This record gives sequence, structure tokens and C-alpha cells, in this order.
Amino acid sequence: MAGPSLRPHVHWAQRHRELYLRVELSDVQSPDIAITDNVLHFKARGHGAKGDNIYEFQIEFLEPVEPKPVCRVTQRQLNITVQKKESNWWERLTKQEKRPLFLAPDFDRWLDESDAEMELKEKEEEKINKMKIESRVPKDPFRHLKKGYLIMYNLVQFLGFSWIFVNMTVRLFILGKDSFYDTFHTISDMMYFCQTLALMEIMNSLIGLVRSPLIPAVLQIFGRNFILFVVLGSLEEMQSKPVVFFLFYFWSIIELFRYPYYMLSCIGIEWKPLTWLRYTAWIPLYPLGGLAEGVFVNFRHLYKQRKHHLGPKKRKMK
Repeated sequence: MAGPSLRPHVHWAQRHRELYLRVELSDVQSPDIAITDNVLHFKARGHGAKGDNIYEFQIEFLEPVEPKPVCRVTQRQLNITVQKKESNWWERLTKQEKRPLFLAPDFDRWLDESDAEMELKEKEEEKINKMKIESRVPKDPFRHLKKGYLIMYNLVQFLGFSWIFVNMTVRLFILGKDSFYDTFHTISDMMYFCQTLALMEIMNSLIGLVRSPLIPAVLQIFGRNFILFVVLGSLEEMQSKPVVFFLFYFWSIIELFRYPYYMLSCIGIEWKPLTWLRYTAWIPLYPLGGLAEGVFVNFRHLYKQRKHHLGPKKRKMK
């Protein structure tokens, strides 16, 4: 013969629109919670006052409630939220006047009617104030145009650096090390285009179109453009060096992650693998790119020293 069912300790509180039930059961498994004919039926296995057992109870509410309770299970307890069908204050929770022994007020969440009305009034005022503030903020009539421009800019840069990366990778597989020596002559036009277009990033930051900090953008873009236009543009001997291949390759890989990330951010999309690559790939690539850039600067200095000491000397006028 089955013994009497075990009832857990249940604490309750209310607001004008909701009821809160806190069931004192830990490690709850397979909770069965339903509302039928305005009666809440609860049954679950968990650890309560009588140890690890199956606990159950029923509550017939004082007034009509919505038939879909919201349940949230934690390691220490189980919380149930029930919506009232009408927003008002109940004098008690259950239809029966005598309170069940397993039921008690939840003093952590307990408010009397006046306090609850004050809380409700504060929430409504906060909502109204928020709506007023939002209505005062003028909407940018050019926001869609700005967003379209940023999407197109990042897309063009992504396609440009993708062309560089794919072209160099294919040439490496076909020609092997021989592709190192003519990288500049085959890739420079596209690199010139991408790095010239990158100057727009400084302008975007200056006019507040993007939130990127200005100083890092200036240092990166002018640093690259100095290497590309000044050092490589003035030293033909450097254009055929293998270091050009590695420099262009590192630059293109970095941008393959950066520009798609910004493009998706413009339309409110975040792809976690891309986000991880955007903020992780720079760790090995920036030092390698910086090393290659350092080789250029050092080579330019040494070349000038060589030309000064070993180049043709001007004859003195008699």
C-alpha cells in the first residue's frame, strides 16, 4: 500500500500581474508541472526535507491564471512564475481560506500591495521616460546610406585581398620558390589599389562613421604605405626579394578575417568562428609582418650606406 505523498516546502510572493513560487528542492529531475482548471499540479524527483524522493503538491489558485507556467530549475531550488489573467492584488494565494502547511510567504520577494503599486508605477515611469528619451534623439536620415557604404567598402577590400591571397597561393603551388622573386611585379597593382583605398579608414574614423580608434589606424595604414610606396617604389633591387612574398602574404591573411568581420557587423551578424579568428590570428601574423617590414627598413638604410661608400664618386673640378 502506497504511503502519503511527500510535499516540498513552497514559498510564494505576488505582483499585480504575476505569482512567484519557489520550491525547496535541490537536484531536481524530470519535473512535471501543469495548470489544469486553475489548479497547479507539481511532481518531481529531488532532494528535499525527506531526502531524495518524489515530491508533489497541488494548488488551486484564488483567481484565474494563465495555463502556461514558466519553470526555471537551479541546483538548489525550482522557481515557477505564473501569470494572472487579470492584473489585480490577491488577498491570498489559494482558493481555500486555510493556508496549506507546506506553503509559506517568500519574504525575499514579498511586497505589500502599496509597495507593489509603487514598484509598478516606477517601472511604468521608467518605460515612459525611456520612450521620451528615444523620441528626442533625432534619427539619422543617412544611416542606411552610411551602412551601405561601409558594407561595400569592406566587401571590396575583402575581395581585393582575397584575390591577392589566392593568386599568391596558386603561384606558390605551381612555381614553388620561383614565385618568390616576381611577387611584386604580379601583385603590386592590386596591393597598391587596396592600400590606397585603406586611407578611407582614417577618414571614416575622423568623421565618426566608425568607432575604431584613429591612432592605431593611422600607424598601420601609413606604416604599410610607407613600405609599399616609398621603400619598394624607390628600391627596384628590393622588389625581387623573397621577403616581399611573405610580407604581402601576411598582410592579405590578416585582412581576410578583418574585413568580413566588419562587413557582417554592419548588418548586426556575429559569426563566432570569424570573431575568434579576427581577434586571434593577429597574434602570430602581426609579429611576422612586422619582422618583414623591419627587413625592408633595414635594407633601405644599408643600401644607402653602400651607395654612399661604394658608389661612383664625383670628380673634383680643377
